[in-house]
Amino acid sequence: MKKRSLFLPVFLCVLLLFSVYVLLDTFVIVRRMEISDTPQGISENTSESTALTQLLASAKEDDVQTIILNENTYDDGNISISITEERLGDTTVYVADVKLSCAGNLQTAFADSTYGRNVTDETSSIAEAVNAILAINGDYYGAQQSGYVIRNGVLYRNTAKKGAEDLVIYADGSFEIIRESEVSAEELLENGAQNVLSFGPALVENGEISVSVSDEVGRAKASNPRTAIAVIDELHYLFVVSDGRTDESEGLSLYELAVFLQSKGAQTAYNLDGGGSSTMVFNGRVVNNPTSGRSIKERSVSDIVYIG
Repeated sequence: MKKRSLFLPVFLCVLLLFSVYVLLDTFVIVRRMEISDTPQGISENTSESTALTQLLASAKEDDVQTIILNENTYDDGNISISITEERLGDTTVYVADVKLSCAGNLQTAFADSTYGRNVTDETSSIAEAVNAILAINGDYYGAQQSGYVIRNGVLYRNTAKKGAEDLVIYADGSFEIIRESEVSAEELLENGAQNVLSFGPALVENGEISVSVSDEVGRAKASNPRTAIAVIDELHYLFVVSDGRTDESEGLSLYELAVFLQSKGAQTAYNLDGGGSSTMVFNGRVVNNPTSGRSIKERSVSDIVYIG
C-alpha cells in the first residue's frame, strides 16, 4: 500500500519536470542550427557563417562616392532613402521610400548571424552588425516551427505551414505572393527566390487590396503596431512601421494598413511581424517608438529585412 501511495506523487513530479523542459526548449533554450550538404538538411548545435556573411567577406570595396545624409535622408547614387512621419487618424506611421540601382542591396539577416531556435536580438543590434542603412524587423521565424525560411539564397526550413501566405523576393528584386500549400520551398529556390518571408497576410496584390475589414493575425487586436514592406515599381520599395498601443498612437488594422499602402502606389505589399516587434532603424537610430509590454523599448527578434 505504501508503494502505491508513493507512485502518484512521483509520477506527477516527473510529469511536471517534463512539461517545464518542453516549455524551456520551445521558448528559452538557444539551439543554433546549420544547413547540411543538402538544401533540406538542418542539424542542431553548430554555428556556421550564413550566406550573407560569406557575401560580405568576398565583397569588393566600392568606389568613393558622394553621400547625401541627414536625419531622414540617404543618397549615395545607388541607394536613395527618404523617411517621412505621417499621421493616419490616431496613429503615427513611418514611411521609408527606397530606390535602388541594384537588387542586391535588399537583404535579410539573422540575429547573431545564426539560424536557430530562440536566437534573438534587438532590430537595432542586428542592423548594426550588418552595417544596415535602413532596417525593419522581419517575420520572427524563430517563433514558429513551420513556414518556409529562405534567406539570401539559402534554404533553412522547408516545412510548410497550413494556410501560410508568403512573400517571395527574387534575385531581380521583384516580389511575389505565394501559398505554401501550392509550391514547395525547393521549387521556390529553383525559381530564383532569394528571400522568403512567412508571416502575412498579403495586404496588396497586383495593386488591389487583398484583406478584408475583418481580417487579423491570430488573436491580435484590431489596432496594433505594424510592420510592412511593399514594392511600387522596379527596385522602388516602401518600408512601413506604425506605432500603436499608446495614448499617442492607437495602431492600425490590417485593412487600414492595406489601404494606406495602396494609396502610396504599392503593387505588392506584405504584413510582417507586428506588435512589440515593430521597429524601424535608420543609420543606427530607432525611428519609431517600439512597445514591449508597457514600456517603450525594442523587443528582441530573430531576423530583419534591411538595405545595405
